[in-house]
Amino acid sequence: MADAKKVMLTEEGYNKLVEKVNYLKSVRRIEIAERLKAAIALGDLSENSEYDDAKNEQAFLEGEIQDLETKIRNSHIIQGGAGDIVQIGSKVKVKDLAFNEEEVFMLVGSTEADPDEGKISNESPLGQALIGKKSGSVVDVHAPAGIIKYEILEIQG
Repeated sequence: MADAKKVMLTEEGYNKLVEKVNYLKSVRRIEIAERLKAAIALGDLSENSEYDDAKNEQAFLEGEIQDLETKIRNSHIIQGGAGDIVQIGSKVKVKDLAFNEEEVFMLVGSTEADPDEGKISNESPLGQALIGKKSGSVVDVHAPAGIIKYEILEIQG
């Protein structure tokens, strides 16, 4: 996998991934191993749904651990977007010109995007429109509902 895609993460996002992998390896693996042990103790494995469920959960867990470890291995930690140009790691205050509403977003890599926390992906339509722009710029965001115009009010690191 020499051409693995770089995963853009803030330091906080990187630490969360490492924490999750450690939890999955140290806690969830043990829980599933205990379930497997209990299911095996029930006897005949050919008709043992507990055993089948635990094996499926174990396979899913191992896949998730492998996926997270790959993201960590291919991660590129981005520094805060200090400066006057929007970049990954920037906190951006924008105004929706149609509704005259202000919002603050943090531009992050797609792995740690969470719109509920105000973290938008650099690959999202809004993220793509904002990246590389300066304070005072007006950007057009092509959304499913049509074009939304935002004015960049402030860029914070």
